Amino acid sequence: MLIIEDVLVSDNLINTQFACNTSACKGACCVEGDYGAPLEKEEIQIIQDSINQIKPFMEVEGIALLDAEGFHEKDIDEEDCTTCLPSGACVFVKFDGMMATCAIENAQRAGALSFKKPISCHLYPVRVKKIGEYLALNYHKWDICEPACQRGDKENIRVSDFLKEPLIRKFGEHWYEEFKNVLVHLREKKA
Repeated sequence: MLIIEDVLVSDNLINTQFACNTSACKGACCVEGDYGAPLEKEEIQIIQDSINQIKPFMEVEGIALLDAEGFHEKDIDEEDCTTCLPSGACVFVKFDGMMATCAIENAQRAGALSFKKPISCHLYPVRVKKIGEYLALNYHKWDICEPACQRGDKENIRVSDFLKEPLIRKFGEHWYEEFKNVLVHLREKKA
């Protein structure tokens, strides 16, 4: 385990090879699981303020659920997360054929809003958990991501490199540079 500033980084995040392979998984992380995507408090307000820009990119079933129950709820730990359809899919899932995509991200790509998507989605398969005064980063191993692990192995991409953009978004450029410097030092030490 590493400590970078006030962030605990698990060893599996350091060494895991990973690069999303949506052509193989079809965006399964958006449609499977026990709960929706974790949401930070400020993200709830951002999404609420942008909901009219997001709705045109949503499925009809998602809009109906949104109108009936809202877009967020509490999970078993009383943490905020996106509401899920009876199928298990996130309320914001949008299907492009068999591929699950994110209506929020699609709206952002179309220029309808500046918010990309919840940071928990952007960081996946890394999960962030508050532990005392620290944030802990852990790699969430899930069988639906096996094609991503295989691609990471084949292309020699570590999850820490694949997630550069969302790690910087969450913790800042300085944190990421410090993190990468520590990783380089650890790898040189092992060699």
